[in-house]
Amino acid sequence: MNKPTSNYIDQLLIDSGLFPTKKTQKKRDLFDFGDEIILITGAAGSVGSGLTKHLITCSYKKLILVDVAESPLYDLIKDLEFEDTNNIDYRLLNITEEQSLQDLFEMYKPTLVFHTAAYKHVPLMEENAYEAIKLNILGTKSLADLSIVHNVKKFIFISTDKAVNPISVMGMSKYIAENYLNGLSIKSKTRFITTRFGNILGSNGSVLPLFKRQIESGMPLTVTSGSISRYFISKSKACTLILQIAAFNYEEGNTFTFNMGDPIKIIDLAKRLVVFYGNNVAEKAEIKITGLRPGEKLHENIISEHEILIPTQYENILLVKPKDGFGTKTIDFTELTDVKPSMSNFEIKSILEKHI
Repeated sequence: MNKPTSNYIDQLLIDSGLFPTKKTQKKRDLFDFGDEIILITGAAGSVGSGLTKHLITCSYKKLILVDVAESPLYDLIKDLEFEDTNNIDYRLLNITEEQSLQDLFEMYKPTLVFHTAAYKHVPLMEENAYEAIKLNILGTKSLADLSIVHNVKKFIFISTDKAVNPISVMGMSKYIAENYLNGLSIKSKTRFITTRFGNILGSNGSVLPLFKRQIESGMPLTVTSGSISRYFISKSKACTLILQIAAFNYEEGNTFTFNMGDPIKIIDLAKRLVVFYGNNVAEKAEIKITGLRPGEKLHENIISEHEILIPTQYENILLVKPKDGFGTKTIDFTELTDVKPSMSNFEIKSILEKHI
């Protein structure tokens, strides 16, 4: 693994969007979705709102923005109030409520789905395993099944490198969802596509906004380990690549990852951020090692030992293909659907482990 240069880390900090005075506005790519009725779940989240703000400059027939979080959805409405929103509907809806979801599909008949809604925080899901199954697995299943019934053309699933060799509840839930969608692709007219990312810089709950808050509050920057590293990608680049995948037709596979460079040590990111703020901060800043949190790995991988990367016609998009002899696992949902909130996190995680 090559060590990313300071200049490379500095550019990621600039691209994060958290430092607008240091960022030059880049022209967004225009995509033609003129025939599509587009549904985005988790639309008020980091990726969902990023996709929305890219799509607002593109052509589309209708845009349905769905989220269960009232205040973030309202914030998104205010962010777009000076844009042309005549063909945008905002829906406060929980995708785990099947009747509400079914009504949504019957009302709008979406043709393109971006599924970004998920619980993503690793330690929090270790303590709330039932909710991880309910949303990340069963919510995804309901959304996918309805997409087939209602003849959706493409279903783009936002996954994570934590689904590769998963050890956490969150990673396992995303792994199982990936497998289910891959299985559907084999037998369905709907094209199910998985996009697998590392950490998206500047996203809600990611390490960079945390560091920024800690610096501006005069607190120590907390790093779980001096060795821990992650793949990083800016939100703008991630959203552009997701839309590029939605726009092109690539028939050789269903799972894609991206050119995210070499992994970056979190402690190196913290140190460069301190320098980024200038000498006044650098003289006072402290970095505190707190220890790995439940479910957390030292390092992530973008593919497993049973997968290979294949270039596509786009430099930054890579196809993830299973090696010969390895394919999609069949999922028995009996135990997963029978999970109850009264069950212990240990018991629920043991059920998840059976499907890995």
